[in-house]
Amino acid sequence: MSPDSLTAPEPVTLENIEAAAARLAGVIRELPVAGARWLDDRVGGRVHLITENLQRAGSFKIRGAYNRISLLTEEERGRGVVAASAGNHAQGVALAAQLLGVRATVFMPEGATIPKVQATLAYGADVRFAGSTIDEALMAAMAYGDETGAVLIHPFDHRDIVAGQGTLGLEILQKVPDVRTIVVCTGGGGLLAGIAMAVKSQRPDVRIVGVQAQDAAAYPGSLAAGHPVA
Repeated sequence: MSPDSLTAPEPVTLENIEAAAARLAGVIRELPVAGARWLDDRVGGRVHLITENLQRAGSFKIRGAYNRISLLTEEERGRGVVAASAGNHAQGVALAAQLLGVRATVFMPEGATIPKVQATLAYGADVRFAGSTIDEALMAAMAYGDETGAVLIHPFDHRDIVAGQGTLGLEILQKVPDVRTIVVCTGGGGLLAGIAMAVKSQRPDVRIVGVQAQDAAAYPGSLAAGHPVA
């Protein structure tokens, strides 16, 4: 497993994201922007919903996974890839690997939802179970990579993943050119970082808000402390 599997040695740029968009052309679905009148009434303005739940493999994760795997060398592809996920990243990696002809092993926590396990298997990945949390599954995936040479496809912490997710930011500007605020679901932060770079590079006036579930909000405390906290 290469040292840059977990860290981004270079910053992600708008050019990286535009290049990722070119790679993803014909791979991801062009999806409609949906209106939400009930939200319009609540916020006193027009609200658009980005329907990535209808994307291939069920989420935005295919964007980063495909971009990351497509940039591997032939030697790296020959070693296969490994990932850890409870579902969405698992499906994204499995589908991307299938499309690119790369062997994929995915570690999922015990108790992962059956439909997501079945979908990951259907895309051709070798699914293994490890631990009861994502962190435990990720540790198992990292150990597997160290043992076999498989390349870790981290769910968010890699510049090629961030660039791939950032392609959604480009699409938002194209589909909603008068956008003023973008609200982004935030887990590890790959989607938030990518969208922020893609949008702010072109429209610094747009407000971008990352949102986490109250009982799993690691970002506010981490930002206040200046380093990641559980």
